[in-house]
Amino acid sequence: MNLAFALERIEMWPLAHLQPYAKNAKQHGPEQVAKIAASMAEFGWMVPCLVAEDGELIAGHGRVLAATQLGLTEAPVIVLGHLTESV
Repeated sequence: MNLAFALERIEMWPLAHLQPYAKNAKQHGPEQVAKIAASMAEFGWMVPCLVAEDGELIAGHGRVLAATQLGLTEAPVIVLGHLTESV
C-alpha cells in the first residue's frame, strides 16, 4: 500500500467556491479562528483542505475562515471525488 502524500493532487481553488458542510459538528469561535490565522500568517498554509467535487468542505473549515480573515482569495485543496453520501 502506498501512503505517500500526493503533491500533484493539490489544487488552488477560490475561497468563494468552497462551501461549508452543513452538518459539520465542529464550530470555530472567533478566538480559535484568530489563532489559526496567526499560525497561517507565521508558518504559511501547511495542510490543504479536503473538498468534494462540488466544493463542499470536508475538512478545513477553520482554515478557510482564517484565510478569509487574512484577506486571502484562494485555498490549497485536495478534491475527493470518490465520496458518496454514506461516506
